[in-house]
Amino acid sequence: MNFETVMQELEALGKERLKKMYLSNGAREPLFGVATGEMKPIFRKTKLNQALAEQLYATGNYDAMYFAGIIAEPNAMTESDYDRWMDSAYFYMLSDFVVAVTLSEADIAQDVADKWMASGEDLKMSAGWSCYCWLLGSRPDSEFSEGKLSQMLEQVEKTIQGAPERTKYSMNNFLYTVATSYLPLHDKAVAAAKAVHPVEVKDNKGKIKTLNAVENIQKMADRGKLGFKRRHVRC
Repeated sequence: MNFETVMQELEALGKERLKKMYLSNGAREPLFGVATGEMKPIFRKTKLNQALAEQLYATGNYDAMYFAGIIAEPNAMTESDYDRWMDSAYFYMLSDFVVAVTLSEADIAQDVADKWMASGEDLKMSAGWSCYCWLLGSRPDSEFSEGKLSQMLEQVEKTIQGAPERTKYSMNNFLYTVATSYLPLHDKAVAAAKAVHPVEVKDNKGKIKTLNAVENIQKMADRGKLGFKRRHVRC
């Protein structure tokens, strides 16, 4: 499949209801409103294709950018490539669920995520913390430094309340993910989650929402899911 064919198929799958939902979450035109699950049949035709992914991502079309993340070849992308994608990720559904997800399958994931977390820019910081969530939820514990993750937990405990809004979401999710997917620091993550609760965030409409990592961790524990690792990050 070539670029034009993929764009035509994405447009045909668009639904006005989903388009409105994406727009309400911060997406902007152009976009079609495609359900992510409906992209799988297109992926079976394209397979992984970095050149096509770059063409699609450059369109600025939300659905095309999302599909670009599905077909990208993570280790074919350099740090500057990820920075370029991040610079075009204008809202959290791109930064956290396209760029961070793609990065999490790359060998350079932790190095790039560390840089983004230190950037002081909300979406970059959010993507960095989100990337660690995707990493911890899918990779063996042996790939991580317990000391480093412990320091990250301490950083979240000290700074989450003053962090920008999207970064708060991702930091809170980091506490949850360490507690549920990295058992060596389960107790420390639970203690940090309790220490920072409640975490209040504003959505893009200005509404206040309370995040509760403690409650969500307990739900996973009740289901016997501590230590959970997913087989695949991307759909």
